[in-house]
Amino acid sequence: MTATDPALTALSQGWCALSLLHGRIEAHIERVLQARHDLSVREYSLLDVLSRQHDGDGGHLQMKQVADAVVLSQSATTRLVTRLEDRGLLERYLCPTDRRGIYTNVTEAGLELLEEARPTNDTALREALDEAAKNPELAPLVRAVETLKAPVPA
Repeated sequence: MTATDPALTALSQGWCALSLLHGRIEAHIERVLQARHDLSVREYSLLDVLSRQHDGDGGHLQMKQVADAVVLSQSATTRLVTRLEDRGLLERYLCPTDRRGIYTNVTEAGLELLEEARPTNDTALREALDEAAKNPELAPLVRAVETLKAPVPA
């Protein structure tokens, strides 16, 4: 295949459209979450991921798993955790069975903020998708997103 191959060009255009849709959605949600709850999209995502942990075997996520879930490097995730910890929204403590492991839990204040912000996030997502659906290049992607189902845990 060459750089001018039509299949590659179409693939590149599809990727650009997907990237554009993601950027528009994230930017809209970011503005709304910041304005109403003083939260970034990444902070909201981190609180959401950590709020789904549970006690017991396999209930707490390792920092690498958290980083993967919020699509950040481990060092950026650590900085994000520290910022939220400084705001009283997260707390860290040593794993009771492995003193090398550190758990991160959402505090009551963090859970309250997350519950307040969840409807805002969902509404902002809907608004961003509705706006993107008006663009003929993005409309098929919006329809695809709307038909996706969350994976069922094994």
